[in-house]
Amino acid sequence: MDDPVDNKPPSLWQMLQSVMAAAFGVQSGKNRERDFTHGKPGHFVILGVLFTAVFGLTLFAIVKLVLYLAGV
Repeated sequence: MDDPVDNKPPSLWQMLQSVMAAAFGVQSGKNRERDFTHGKPGHFVILGVLFTAVFGLTLFAIVKLVLYLAGV
């Protein structure tokens, strides 16, 4: 299913997993090879930007919640 020699492009879920793994620096060689061989760069760029925005907004919301609960 996740074989890099498979000629199918990565699914949305596989691309999202790759973006999250790359963001944290733990991407496997097999997945990286699959992404570079069969993936489209634009898809990874869009998912990366969306992931970064959601991650940043989540951190912002957590900080606001902690400050609110601390009474600041």
